[in-house]
Amino acid sequence: MRVGCPREIKNHEYRVGLTPGSVREYVANGHEVIVESQAGAGIGADDAVYAAAGAKIVQSAKEVFDQADMIVKVKEPQQQEWKMLRQDQILYTYLHLAPDPEQAKGLIESGCTAIAYETVTDERGGLPLLAPMSEVAGRLAIQASATALQKANGGRGILLGGVPGTQPGRVAIIGGGVVGLNAARMAVGLGADVTIIDKSLPRLRELDNLFDGRIRTRYSTVEALEEEVFAADAVIGAVLIPGAAAPKLVTREMLGGMKKGAVLCDVAIDQGGCFETSKPTTYSDPTYEIDGVIHYCVANMPGAVPITSARALNHATLHYGLMLANKGLRALVDEPHLRNGLNVHRGRITNKAVAEALGYELAAPQEVLQVA
Repeated sequence: MRVGCPREIKNHEYRVGLTPGSVREYVANGHEVIVESQAGAGIGADDAVYAAAGAKIVQSAKEVFDQADMIVKVKEPQQQEWKMLRQDQILYTYLHLAPDPEQAKGLIESGCTAIAYETVTDERGGLPLLAPMSEVAGRLAIQASATALQKANGGRGILLGGVPGTQPGRVAIIGGGVVGLNAARMAVGLGADVTIIDKSLPRLRELDNLFDGRIRTRYSTVEALEEEVFAADAVIGAVLIPGAAAPKLVTREMLGGMKKGAVLCDVAIDQGGCFETSKPTTYSDPTYEIDGVIHYCVANMPGAVPITSARALNHATLHYGLMLANKGLRALVDEPHLRNGLNVHRGRITNKAVAEALGYELAAPQEVLQVA
């Protein structure tokens, strides 16, 4: 199979779909790899490194899309990219379609087969291709919040860890999954006062045992959310419903009860955000203020640390990528966990959560792929 890797074009996105190490794996498996020139510049890998790994270097994204049977990316295709997709071509990347009807329409019209990293599952019910970027984003959320809290950046002027004789900053983390866990680790490491809010009592018990009393856990109710959000210096939105739009748990009205200069950091922004006042931002202009509360809603947070992120992502995506390259669509028939990643196939939406969010009729993957 001809596997293509274009350069990412989203604002301040420095990750790359295939590292040189991944290129070597595809080539070793008998595949041709086509890489756009400078695709790996953000991770310090120039064209010569990719060529040495066995890639064919081309000068434009159009050449990659024209020649490849499968496109491997990081972020969802931008408009100019989905217009280059074609029928019988596989797209393997993050999609986050539920809050993005325009992209969904573009993929449907292209006729391609689009597989979303964020809905591929594993035998434990986890999301193995989303997990590494959730780990990165959770940790970055605390760094970003700490920076946004500085007075010069519009924040309250609070040091999250405090110093002897002062109180540490308070962090409320909404959601105890991978993002929430990693945000808590960073916040606890800084010395902050941390609370995790979640609807799963078993998960809260796990977190309580894991942190051995260094955090508070609270069952998620409207009252609990209000109390913690109002008391917090930084609120981390770490809610995930796989494939679906995130629920709006912090309302516009609640901002009036928050501290002036407090920070809302919405890590769920790729899925539409879990704060009512969230809107996607970029690293060019990462924050905005509403009712005295600083909002940080960068939609590609891991792109800021591309060497770490690209390596972690490739370690997770390579296994299924090779399966697709080796078997084509047959891989989706043979592997049910990979099949859960199928979001669009030949003009039809094949993911239930996406279909419900966008109002499309669901085409069951088993039917469109003719799985016995």
